[in-house]
Amino acid sequence: MLAELHKSTPEEAKEQRATLGLWLKSLREAKGLSQRDLADRLSLDYYTFISQLENGRGKIPSHRYAEWAEALDQKPRNFVRELLRYYEPLTYQILFEDAG
Repeated sequence: MLAELHKSTPEEAKEQRATLGLWLKSLREAKGLSQRDLADRLSLDYYTFISQLENGRGKIPSHRYAEWAEALDQKPRNFVRELLRYYEPLTYQILFEDAG
């Protein structure tokens, strides 16, 4: 079972972050929020952080996952699971692949 786990290459990790960025952008846009609106909801000093994430650069700090879920009107458990899929694919595989 563990032999089947796949560690991402740097190129795959970059692609995964880009895909996650598109997902985050779609959540923000579905709420009708600009990047600045979302930054305000999250009390971020710079709305450009939102742009960086949406372009596949950077990570949401784990201590802020619940705030992001709330700001994007997502259930925290589902939101964090999706983040894990892209930020920590090996951990995601271990925790959820066999869960069905």
